[in-house]
Amino acid sequence: MVHGLYTIVKQDVEQIILQLSSESHPVFHAHFPNYPILPGFALIDIIADILNDNVVNIMQSKFIAHIKPNDVLTCTIKSDEKKRNIKIFKNEEKVSEIAYESN
Repeated sequence: MVHGLYTIVKQDVEQIILQLSSESHPVFHAHFPNYPILPGFALIDIIADILNDNVVNIMQSKFIAHIKPNDVLTCTIKSDEKKRNIKIFKNEEKVSEIAYESN
């Protein structure tokens, strides 16, 4: 599902910077015709894919603003054993916050 959807610009233990693909990727057509936005489930899948996590419980998923094709996102990551707390920013403004458990 997320293959070809993003490119990692920079990654370390506490931060990921990624750029989304163009609107030609099929996932951008999942919500509204002629208004391509990234569905929330895809954002969770992207992060889990990058971190090689198998998500078993989503504790929080808050989507504050639309994420569009070609957007550059900065994800800050705090990890505690099997829990991840991730804040996602676009142009220094928070657009999402996700917390999940993985195994």
